[in-house]
Amino acid sequence: MRCVIARFPFDLTKSGVLESMKGIKPEPVVGESVIIGRRTYPVKQVGQVVTRQDRRDFSAGEVIRAMTQLGFTCRVVPSAAAPQPAISPLQRASALLGVPATV
Repeated sequence: MRCVIARFPFDLTKSGVLESMKGIKPEPVVGESVIIGRRTYPVKQVGQVVTRQDRRDFSAGEVIRAMTQLGFTCRVVPSAAAPQPAISPLQRASALLGVPATV
């Protein structure tokens, strides 16, 4: 399958990616990841091995798009949830009792 990563076209196949990653030790996963075989690799490590380019030359999104099109499972970092507004002690006590608070 033809994929464009860092403005360069690559002809990638699932078997070709599996062969490229064979024998490569996965780095610790901090952000986005790709499951290849039974191992979980950071997206940037997969992109570097497959394209032979520096990690700064491509985005994680480009590699995730290409790996998803090839049929690999990709995991994206969940976005941080919005902070909950602080509730007053009265509201907390009312919630624990199951009675609506009147302020």
